[in-house]
Amino acid sequence: MQRVKGLLKASHFGPTLLVTAISFGFATYYWWEGPAYVIAFGVFTGQLVVGWSNDLYDFADDLKHNRQNKPLVSGAITKEYLQRWLRLMVPFSFIANLAGPLGVNGGLVYMLGVAFGVAYNFYFKFSPLSPLPFAIAFAALPSCIAISKDITPPTWMWAGGALFGMAAHFINVIKDMKEDQISEIKGLPQILGTRKSIVAASLLTTLGIAVLIYS
Repeated sequence: MQRVKGLLKASHFGPTLLVTAISFGFATYYWWEGPAYVIAFGVFTGQLVVGWSNDLYDFADDLKHNRQNKPLVSGAITKEYLQRWLRLMVPFSFIANLAGPLGVNGGLVYMLGVAFGVAYNFYFKFSPLSPLPFAIAFAALPSCIAISKDITPPTWMWAGGALFGMAAHFINVIKDMKEDQISEIKGLPQILGTRKSIVAASLLTTLGIAVLIYS
């Protein structure tokens, strides 16, 4: 049970659950409840890949800052154990999404978002382009479900998703801002600092709401 809890915690379970719930909502709208559960499950597996790869890559930095809320640091699970699960989950998630109701087109769009989420962990996190993966992933999430029904995603869907995704990035970094700057992580929020990141998040959220209202 401790290992299961560790795996869930390493997935960044709160955000993972939120993304899964959002996908279920859109899937229920475009499909119906039955396929919606399958789509949500596929989305959940993709989020596991993103979260687990993040904790694995950040392990050394988390250890440096003694982040005991991280299961690898606390010893709830080992690095090797998480690596084994990640190696299993990558192909499983790919198959689950492409073979499920999303189909090849919708599944590939969602997996593109997952790929950018993983790319953030390994590259974009340290770049001024750090908001880009969040923009793509959050735009892809609802869009892949519309595409699965051969519907062109409306502007509000992908543009709003992109804006909210970037806002989420700035908000998420704020809590670790000082430690990230000590570790010389130079994503856009770390470059701007806490105050400007709050302004950026507020502006992006406002723009996202405007897109939803006026598109």
